[in-house]
Amino acid sequence: AAIEQAPKVPLIAEVKRASPSAGNIRPNADVLEAARDMLRGGAIALSVLTEPKFFKGDPSFLREIRNVVEVPVLRKDFIVDEYQLHESAELGSDAVLLIAKVLKQKLPRFMRVAEELGMECLVEVTSVEEVKLAVSAEARLIGINNRDLETLDVNLDRTRELASVVPEDVVLISESGIRLPEDVRAMLRAGADAVLVGTALMEADDIEEKVRSLVGIR
Repeated sequence: AAIEQAPKVPLIAEVKRASPSAGNIRPNADVLEAARDMLRGGAIALSVLTEPKFFKGDPSFLREIRNVVEVPVLRKDFIVDEYQLHESAELGSDAVLLIAKVLKQKLPRFMRVAEELGMECLVEVTSVEEVKLAVSAEARLIGINNRDLETLDVNLDRTRELASVVPEDVVLISESGIRLPEDVRAMLRAGADAVLVGTALMEADDIEEKVRSLVGIR
């Protein structure tokens, strides 16, 4: 609903201190302040990394942010156990990231459990086969990850290549490698309904202004 009602470019802003591809981005970031800056800039929702090893995240970050913001909050982690879904709900997540490449045939069950707990599922895909898996599981939100999970290389053409396979009634989000206003334009032209941006925001000198520059292109 937040995506469909957005007056500007629907941008989901991601709070993270590090990533496997970029290393330490903002290792001592005040996650609450970063979240507030993102919302002041015009983000419609927040993605919060809770994975500690590669992203320097923590589940407490999500709880802290959830307690002070009114927009939807997505938990982003490597969710491989149903326990993590119950934990996500307890933390206050509105949605969880489920990676098709990781869950494979377990995806429908994880989606069902998450939805029973009152959460939306953003199903992340990187190939036509994974799109088909997500669609067969009746995913309503599909995220195309432009980053290869094995090589960590970014290819923004992936959104264009896979968008045609995603049904029109599914909300399509383009993730990873989006840094500039022209990248946002390209992803929307390719068929994305929204974009998810993390590293480009967290490494910016002024997070609020960076978000504003990306959402104000319409």
